[in-house]
Amino acid sequence: MATQSLILQPGGYKMPLLGFGTWKVDKNSTADVVYKAIEAGYRLLDCACDYGNEVQVGQGIKRAIESGLVTREELFITSKLWNTYHHKEHVPQAFARTLSDLGLEYLDLYLIHFPISLKYVPMEERYPPEWGNMEQDPVPVHETWAAMEELVLGGKVRNIGVSNFSAILLMDVLSYARVKPAVLHIEVHPYLNNADLIKFAQSQGLQVTGYSNFGPASYVELGSPSAQAAVPLFKEERIVKIAANHNKTTAQVILRWLVQNKVAVIPKSNDPARVAQNADIFDFVLSEEEMATINGMNIPFRLNDPGVYANIPIYA
Repeated sequence: MATQSLILQPGGYKMPLLGFGTWKVDKNSTADVVYKAIEAGYRLLDCACDYGNEVQVGQGIKRAIESGLVTREELFITSKLWNTYHHKEHVPQAFARTLSDLGLEYLDLYLIHFPISLKYVPMEERYPPEWGNMEQDPVPVHETWAAMEELVLGGKVRNIGVSNFSAILLMDVLSYARVKPAVLHIEVHPYLNNADLIKFAQSQGLQVTGYSNFGPASYVELGSPSAQAAVPLFKEERIVKIAANHNKTTAQVILRWLVQNKVAVIPKSNDPARVAQNADIFDFVLSEEEMATINGMNIPFRLNDPGVYANIPIYA
């Protein structure tokens, strides 16, 4: 499978434009799903403590390496620091647990999952800690970031970055970072194209990974009323027409739109045929008119908003 990469700064490492997401992948099938994704050609795996399946992701990775499908150096593994581990003394603890669960010696990218710090939950009490009762315990981002930097300086992770950060929070990190963030990880789909934030991040030398690439589809199964009421992107008439022009699926068109905007994508599926199909996005190009059509679909419609489900309005 032909794929493309983005160069991360400051280290110069390559991050694949196409990755495989592990959010909401059931524990019972995760190892097999991850193995099959690697078999299909995916080299970036997007993980997180909060997803509750890093042990199983690690099993899939181990199987792929031991069977000769891939080497560790050919993979790009991302994980994320959860909200309950923002104090400087908890960052290395959380990182070590993720590394152990994945069965790896290093990570390619470690992200602060949210600019939200919640009360610490000991691992022996509950892991993953999840959102719990949303009890906040404010920790300045600079404290957390300094601890993240120590992971890089100690050789445990190659790149660090932030997830779900606004432009102003990103400016704050950039003002004091010894090790600059390499990646901004945000919700991006045609209903929320985040064009200004992406442009700003890229202007500052960061690469961008977009999650929830298919918009409402990712949240319907979670019972989100707004997602259930929205027109599915797979059935959106303008995208359907563009897909027909290229003899591609609507999912492939959405992913192609993102990578042409130099945004890395992390679709996920439990269906092997769909996994392979989602990877087949590098043999066609959307025209400027088609790109403009999809760009013009921005509402904006944010689906992953802690202000709605956790009463923590980080985007207010």
